[in-house]
Amino acid sequence: MRILVSALEPSANLHLEPILQELGDVEISGIFDERFAKPLYSSKEFSVMGILDILPKIFKAREAVKELTFLAKEVDVVLLIDAPAFNIPLAKSIRNSYPDKKIIYYILPKVWAWKRKRAKVVREYCDELCSIFPFEDRFFKDVRYVGNPLLDEITVFNDGEIKNQISFLPGSRKSEIKSLMPIFREVAKKIDSKKILVVPSFFEEDDIERLYGDVGDFEISFDMQKSISQSDFAFICSGTATLESTIIGTPFVLAYKAKKIDYFLARIFVKLPYVGLANIIMDFFGKEKIHKEYLQQEVSVVNLLDSYKSMNREKFMKKSIELKEILKDGSVKNMIKILKEIKCI
Repeated sequence: MRILVSALEPSANLHLEPILQELGDVEISGIFDERFAKPLYSSKEFSVMGILDILPKIFKAREAVKELTFLAKEVDVVLLIDAPAFNIPLAKSIRNSYPDKKIIYYILPKVWAWKRKRAKVVREYCDELCSIFPFEDRFFKDVRYVGNPLLDEITVFNDGEIKNQISFLPGSRKSEIKSLMPIFREVAKKIDSKKILVVPSFFEEDDIERLYGDVGDFEISFDMQKSISQSDFAFICSGTATLESTIIGTPFVLAYKAKKIDYFLARIFVKLPYVGLANIIMDFFGKEKIHKEYLQQEVSVVNLLDSYKSMNREKFMKKSIELKEILKDGSVKNMIKILKEIKCI
């Protein structure tokens, strides 16, 4: 099987890996991590760490769409993963060039948060819409819920025993880290347990001092799931890590601070009552939220410590089980089935 892959983000490559492992003998081309094969572009070439990086990436993206469209002619199927700003124009280009080419979109645009018009566009240009959240059928027509990839990827869980370890996850973007680390440092000083600073696995050792500043009170870990599973509590910037911590079974509090203008615009366009994915999922099913969320000026040492001291471990574990029952299954087996079905058409 020949597959054209578009996986720009580290998370997209993480979710792609088990699919490629299960498929076995496949030939892939496109944009992905070099550990899988030789890509046309490495996904790292599209990472954006600062505003000055954006303009050249736009020109590179336009060129990449043209080149991937050319490559699409010779493949059996196209697999797009997340990254709607890039993958929707790519899907449109491929569909216009090769109307019969089969296109799969895995990890759909989060139209339930904003830009709902994207749902119709994605449906127009793609053959299979593969959802990882069980409520997305309310927004996309003819979508398949394939399960959530985290249920395949998470293999360690909190056993409920007290370990005297706390994890801190201040995010993966420079702006997030800069906003949260000063507060996290103050919180850490007031907790008499081992403190683990969880750094994204795609960061280099040299990034730590440059991005995080003084980390003398912390042990450094690049293994998020292991660190979370061995912690009694976690302080987490918003993102997929909040859903991972819920599945693992470790209580946490979400803390997020954005630039004032970014937060103002988000409140205008994003019409959701929560920021954390676990809370969002529970809300769509009419259930009680799982964890506390502090945003902007609410992110304070006092509030974060209060969440830590007042956590109800037993209640959190029950809600964790409830969430996993909603998500049901992992997505790898269903994605393999869909890819093989399309190959046989």
